[in-house]
Amino acid sequence: MQTYRELFRTPEFTPLFATSCAQVAATTIGSLALATLVYDATGSPLLSALSMFGASFAQVVGAMTLLSAADRLPPRATTAGLALVFAVGTAVIALPGLPIWAAFAVLLVLGLAASVGGGVRLGLLTEILPENGYLLGRSVLNICVGSLQIVGFAVGAVLVGALSARGTLLTAAALDVAAAAIALLGLRKRAPRAAGRPSVRETWRTNTLIWSSVPRRYVYVAMWVPNGLIVGCEAVFVAYDPDHAGLLLAAAAAGMLVGDITAGRFLGPDRRRRLGPFLRLLLAAPYLVFALRPALPLAVAAIAIASVGYAATLLLQERLIALTPKPVLGQALGLHSSGMLTMQAVGATIAGTVAQYTSPAAAMTVMAAASIAVTLAIAPGLRTPLPATPLPRTPPATKPSTPTEPPAVPEPRPARGAPPRP
Repeated sequence: MQTYRELFRTPEFTPLFATSCAQVAATTIGSLALATLVYDATGSPLLSALSMFGASFAQVVGAMTLLSAADRLPPRATTAGLALVFAVGTAVIALPGLPIWAAFAVLLVLGLAASVGGGVRLGLLTEILPENGYLLGRSVLNICVGSLQIVGFAVGAVLVGALSARGTLLTAAALDVAAAAIALLGLRKRAPRAAGRPSVRETWRTNTLIWSSVPRRYVYVAMWVPNGLIVGCEAVFVAYDPDHAGLLLAAAAAGMLVGDITAGRFLGPDRRRRLGPFLRLLLAAPYLVFALRPALPLAVAAIAIASVGYAATLLLQERLIALTPKPVLGQALGLHSSGMLTMQAVGATIAGTVAQYTSPAAAMTVMAAASIAVTLAIAPGLRTPLPATPLPRTPPATKPSTPTEPPAVPEPRPARGAPPRP
């Protein structure tokens, strides 16, 4: 699979893409509206940052207790059901007079739901697409995120002005309802990838299996920590420049869009491996300019250039898939998603705290320096070659409730020029 045309001709990819786009649009405009609501009510950079990313703290709880559901629930019903949960939760947050603490409580519940949703969606993607189409498909989903964040933050700012923050939250809830409808009408019924009921015990057991591999641990740390620290920079954009926060967030989304298109469509396997370390450093280095409190045009340029580095996570996902057995792939990808979002919440909290006691510009500089330090420290562990022993990509006819670790699979190598997936 080498082209976008082939990708969208694949049955079920288009409805999965549309479902994802509707949910991203809902999250984008809803998060900006909520951050505005909280900042207006409290004047606190920390609480404003947490309103955008704090729900991800619940992801770590979900990853430890609920994540086995990613491979053990029917994907279509789960995708639609979770979208409806988000619709209801967002509508509740929009209620007039709702205390700030109650809004944060609802956010934590939504974070628990999201911990399962990421694994379900990404696991379903591996079933819909052939093996050599995953990187292209995942990059297109990332492009959806980048494009809709560019549009969504701009539209969200307009909606907040026209409808108020609460009216914008209700618009986000309506988009979640649309996502649920698309999933129900466009996706077909599928059996779960693994047998047995989801449980805390199975979640712990499979997480232990996944985490037992040293190469996988390095991949997870590389996807979680540097990324989360830089998202902390984005979390203080509202406090850094309240009048142009939407523009700064749109610049970040635009840079991510460029990186995902380039990595997913135009880079072959050899170039992806060579450029991975550079992209991981690019993600943080431009933010060091905020030590000088740059003018708005330079700030926008630095953010856009840095955000191209988010493509490094896309390439690391490709390595994770190569190292992971198929029957637990949904949970492995869900663990990536939950851990990444949790570290983004940690990054937002750290950045908001530093900004509270110093300044938003100082906070961004500190977070960028920390991200670079972590990237350099873990670089040796990511140079380990992938094992050459092939792994069967089809799960056994009778799936055990307790997965066993098969040998690792080499990194997928599509035809030269063909875009694989993160």
